[in-house]
Amino acid sequence: MSQRIKHLEKEIKAIKNENLDTSHLEQSLKILKQEVQSKLSAWDKVQLARSLDRPSSKDMIAAIFSDYIELHGDRYYGDDGAITGGIAMLKDQPVTVIGIVKGKDTEENIRAHFGMVHPEGYRKALRLMKQAEKFKRPIVTIIDTPGAFPGIEAEERGQGEAIAQNLMQMMDLSVPSISIILGEAGSGGALALAVTDKVWMFENAIYCILSPEGFASILFKDASKASDVVEMMKITSQDLYKLGVIDAIISEENGFDCASKLLQENLYKEFKTLLKLKPDRLKKLRYKRFRMMGDVIHEH
Repeated sequence: MSQRIKHLEKEIKAIKNENLDTSHLEQSLKILKQEVQSKLSAWDKVQLARSLDRPSSKDMIAAIFSDYIELHGDRYYGDDGAITGGIAMLKDQPVTVIGIVKGKDTEENIRAHFGMVHPEGYRKALRLMKQAEKFKRPIVTIIDTPGAFPGIEAEERGQGEAIAQNLMQMMDLSVPSISIILGEAGSGGALALAVTDKVWMFENAIYCILSPEGFASILFKDASKASDVVEMMKITSQDLYKLGVIDAIISEENGFDCASKLLQENLYKEFKTLLKLKPDRLKKLRYKRFRMMGDVIHEH
């Protein structure tokens, strides 16, 4: 089915280049995508979230923002290729943008540690967020990671402490912040950039406490049963929206070009609203947002 969609998209593009009417084909494409989307299982969405064809954080930054200036280093140890961050313009609004990078090829994947962030990456992100706070710039984070880097060198440089600092410091930022979950968002490695005023999630992205393979290993002692546990994990955008973990679902029905244009408009409008709030009010609402998650059962 996905091959049929890709073939139809190529046909539409070719016909448009000849300045011919493609409205009937576009309608067929829309119906086909709706049919596919309605039949997707949670495991199908895991595969889509991990797909190499999925746009990266860099693609989203290029599509939504202008005049992006990348900044490097954490001022403690070094730079981390898994984090790109800097200053950009969202229409006429200066913002700080931070994204977790997944590579498009082997060389880029090695440089970006396959989207797994080291401590210096989280510290770089926090440095940029504190800089944004100083200059009163809103913050956008784009998340696509299977989790924080698990190697011994990351632990030696304080991986847990770096993540914890981000969680604590982000809760107290005096400027508005919005997280965009683009593909995978795994464990504390994702949460370290997601303690924000709003969390928006792409339709076929996933957000989880650990990978389905890890969950299956714990529950069944068998990672191959990952596809069997995804439904009970509740990690899709639809499940998380119902649970109140995320605030909005970004439709992928009309492709990423259309989604990025809509996202640009929605980010701009949301920041206009959030920037009207006083810092103390902003912090209280952010704190309340996270405190309201989940249920507490009191046993007598």
